[in-house]
Amino acid sequence: MKPEKPTIKEAIVVEGRDDITAVKAAVDAEIYYTHGFGFGKKLINTLKEVEKRNGLIIFTDSDYMGSQIRERIAKEIPTAKHAYLAQKVSTKNGDIGVENAAPDDILKALKAARATEFEKSSEYTMDDLIENNLVNSEDASKRREELCEILKIGYGNAKKTLNKLNSFGITREEFQEALRQVNSNR
Repeated sequence: MKPEKPTIKEAIVVEGRDDITAVKAAVDAEIYYTHGFGFGKKLINTLKEVEKRNGLIIFTDSDYMGSQIRERIAKEIPTAKHAYLAQKVSTKNGDIGVENAAPDDILKALKAARATEFEKSSEYTMDDLIENNLVNSEDASKRREELCEILKIGYGNAKKTLNKLNSFGITREEFQEALRQVNSNR
């Protein structure tokens, strides 16, 4: 039986989708990606809010572009932690990137960055989303988008929203207040 992956409190920001897959193989965490260097103020604002709530780890590739992205985010969010991979463990066929690293190497890098392991809450279930028309309703996607914006947790599909509610320790009071605002916009 495979050992259970540790759950990391801080959100992790990486460059691309393949990096998300690699990090998810090593740990359970909320992960955001920059789409390369072209990210804008919207992502930075989301990351700032996430950092206030749970902390943030910048985990970009150890190449020129990765260091530029890291520098740009760190300038905006100086309190973020930094995880690094040596090029020798993140290079495959001449390509340098987090997506090429083994789960053990990713875990070591996150531990070196002082990532905080914690027990994820299970306060919310899919029933909470269903009961509040955040799934399986005509305007569920729009309602989730508004809820996530109010809570400053970044938009996600139903499963991702549920995970964020539990990962970020959103209280019932915060959830109910955000729902009141969503409902008043109708």
